[in-house]
Amino acid sequence: MSHLVELRGRLLKIVAAVMVVFLILFPFSSEIFSFVSEPLRDVLPGQSLIAMGVASPLLTPLKLTFFVALCVAMPVVLYQVWAFVAPGLYLKEKHFAIPLLTSSILLFYAGIAFAYFVVFPLMFKFFTAVAPEGVEVMTDISLYLDFITTIVLAFGLAFEVPIATVLVVWTGLTTPKKLGAARPYVLLGAFVLGMLLTPPDVISQTLLAIPVYILFELGIFMSRFFVRKTDETTS
Repeated sequence: MSHLVELRGRLLKIVAAVMVVFLILFPFSSEIFSFVSEPLRDVLPGQSLIAMGVASPLLTPLKLTFFVALCVAMPVVLYQVWAFVAPGLYLKEKHFAIPLLTSSILLFYAGIAFAYFVVFPLMFKFFTAVAPEGVEVMTDISLYLDFITTIVLAFGLAFEVPIATVLVVWTGLTTPKKLGAARPYVLLGAFVLGMLLTPPDVISQTLLAIPVYILFELGIFMSRFFVRKTDETTS
């Protein structure tokens, strides 16, 4: 029961952190949506989106603001998860997990920034350029929100590849040498992942696959460093 009580407390703190950030950002929901929609509006003929639903002008910015609040509060969320799990870990495991937790947060934000500043401008420019003659591109704000949240989460999670690589090596399931020998398969898998997580166009698939492969190489390097450091601490 004590573990359940602590879990409830951690979950309440997570919800409270997200709601506090949401309430702070709530007055700026329109500005947040304008900022997030800028990469698409810049390439649209009229530089504006449309709202097909009656309540879309109200609900869509609020949904986006809540999503942004969740991303901003992610360090608190991960810390609460860590604080719940940490008492059951050995000291050496805590020393190993803390830098991984910090790295995972930074990589998640890096994936979001890469999607917004690099992927979105190229992808939206491509989409509008290939529209057939006589077709005016007019995007609904609700559909746009669903689209970008999927892409942002895909890139945020894809940038966690180094962390996953380190964890796989640390658990003893494989070694950095074996991972290095599997590079051709990882490259192929990165493009398959890009095909599944992004729209069916070459640009967005490539923009996801190439960073995933580079991050895989970073994961191999990090695994050598962390595993060696862990072994030295153990000895």
